[in-house]
Amino acid sequence: MSDVFLPVPAEGTAPPPYFRVLIVCTANLYRSPLAECLLWERLAAARQVVQVSSAGTHAAPGRPMAAEAASVLVGWGGDPSGTVSRRLTAELVERSDLVLGAAAEHREAAVRLSPVRALSRAFTLREFARLLRAEDAADATAPVTRLTSLVRGAAGRRGTERVQGGDDDVADPLGADVRSARQCATRIEESVNTIAAAMRAGCSPAISSQQRGRRHPSAR
Repeated sequence: MSDVFLPVPAEGTAPPPYFRVLIVCTANLYRSPLAECLLWERLAAARQVVQVSSAGTHAAPGRPMAAEAASVLVGWGGDPSGTVSRRLTAELVERSDLVLGAAAEHREAAVRLSPVRALSRAFTLREFARLLRAEDAADATAPVTRLTSLVRGAAGRRGTERVQGGDDDVADPLGADVRSARQCATRIEESVNTIAAAMRAGCSPAISSQQRGRRHPSAR
């Protein structure tokens, strides 16, 4: 399906109705679609203001989620239906309010495609979960503004904590043994749970019963 995006607002204008999260890995078959679908499931109460999608830096478009990842997702209560791979582009990065890479290489790829837009909005999945603080959204009222405040706060904490090399990455499980694949899935779930909890809190002042948010394919 064709991509559906809302325009990026100019400085000083009202916040857009959606906060868009883009999750990136290499092939867009395991790590990023698993994180995408799991985050979407965990944000059931915030879907009227959040869009979640994913892409891969070297993805072959149109391929379904890896069977192993889909199985894990179903076991966690998620839904892999309609999930197909696509290639990361500059437009996808520029239309996103938060970019989460499975590893540092994916964050760096997003920044290369759109340095001005992505530099302060792109993190690895585990890095963002580590730097996230729910209180950063306390002073804002509009849900999208509150979520943007979470990103701004996390960006401001970069470099304040010493992290062992590679600890913020989720290794690629494709072709790995079962134990490595499970470890990958667990690292993704831990980070997604932390991120989703903070985002739900950020949206809570304006949550309603109407669910207008979109995950792909319609959000793509």
